[in-house]
Amino acid sequence: MGAPPPGGAERGRSGPFGTGEEAAAAAVVAVAAVAAMGRLLLALAVGLVAVVAGSQPPLQRRVVREVLEYFHGRGSVHFLFREQSLEGVQERQDPSGTFVQLRVNLVQTNCRKRAQRTHNCKAVENRRRPACLACYKFDTSDVPKVLDKYHNCAPSHHLAVKEIKQRDEAECRAVEEAGKALDALYLPGMFAFSRAYQA
Repeated sequence: MGAPPPGGAERGRSGPFGTGEEAAAAAVVAVAAVAAMGRLLLALAVGLVAVVAGSQPPLQRRVVREVLEYFHGRGSVHFLFREQSLEGVQERQDPSGTFVQLRVNLVQTNCRKRAQRTHNCKAVENRRRPACLACYKFDTSDVPKVLDKYHNCAPSHHLAVKEIKQRDEAECRAVEEAGKALDALYLPGMFAFSRAYQA
């Protein structure tokens, strides 16, 4: 066999990725695979957020919706706000119904409150971020009715003030007690007796 050509490479021998054309093709395939993996991970992340949001119990979703309606109904609010996060979520059941307490942290968007289209509203940075404490008591019917409720919406740091916090706690305790007095007063046969008395 003759001596190898100058340059130290042997003719016809490929590197680990083959010839130059093959190496370029392999690089393109690798980049495409990485991009596809990134899209897959993003889709999984979005799906996970949707699952988490969808797993929120119906009464909690209803409270958040009503809190947003209450907040936007105030005359001092001119822009749309949306839910940023939830804190301190509690949900308790007793014979008189279900008590829900939560704090909704809101963020202002760039859309006016009376805007016709709201699906493209974006959060506005460095604007006020109020929070709303909400306590609701629902009855035990198939379509739960509100027995009592309490809202307090203010700048988030105001809700941490001792006096305000104590007042909120007292109001929420009163809401949770709604409907319990009727259960305590009810005795077997009372309804039948009252019906007979009216007759």
